[in-house]
Amino acid sequence: MIKAIIFDFDGTIIDTETAWYHAFRDAYREHGVELTLEQYSGCIGTSLHTFNPYEYLMTDLKLPIDKDSFRDSVHDQHTALMQAEQIRTGIVDYLNDAQEAGIKIGLASSSPRAWIDKYLEQLELGHYFEVIRTADDVAQVKPNPELYLQTLTALGVEANEAVAIEDSPNGARAALAAGMSCIIVPNTITKSLPFDQSDRYYHAESLSHIDFQLMAAGAL
Repeated sequence: MIKAIIFDFDGTIIDTETAWYHAFRDAYREHGVELTLEQYSGCIGTSLHTFNPYEYLMTDLKLPIDKDSFRDSVHDQHTALMQAEQIRTGIVDYLNDAQEAGIKIGLASSSPRAWIDKYLEQLELGHYFEVIRTADDVAQVKPNPELYLQTLTALGVEANEAVAIEDSPNGARAALAAGMSCIIVPNTITKSLPFDQSDRYYHAESLSHIDFQLMAAGAL
């Protein structure tokens, strides 16, 4: 039996990631540079250490760009694109079903806590989560398992008693490294990325395609 569900946030609960990629892609094009999804994928679901899209044009390509103006432009474009985004299909149903079934609900995100709190308030979802762990709580974010391990401990459950909900390869790797099974519901951007193979991964277009009762029974 499953005792806890731990959700990723960005790209999983609401698709912030597609908007980020499009905002950066458009900003790069203004400077004559094509930002490929393969290149950008280095920072999806993890930190900016592998690829920092804010600084690449300046540090690697040596373009004379004002860093603050560039960042502001990208953020403005992302904010505009996010106006059209809604909570992803099946998320609210799963949250309600888990709450009614007495299954604990956690959130483990590589983003800063202020970012998560802003969106949870806007989306009116904060009350669902018993435990929230973010980049502010750990030394290393996903694909390192620390976020999931901390969340499991705080929820008081073992890894084999919990399921992670993820959208990205880095997030799925973190869940697997923590000893968890993982339901992968990729978004517009992450569905184009290569995922590792594992018999503990369950792929679906959205959570509405994963039967909650089967998941809760550990029978996926």
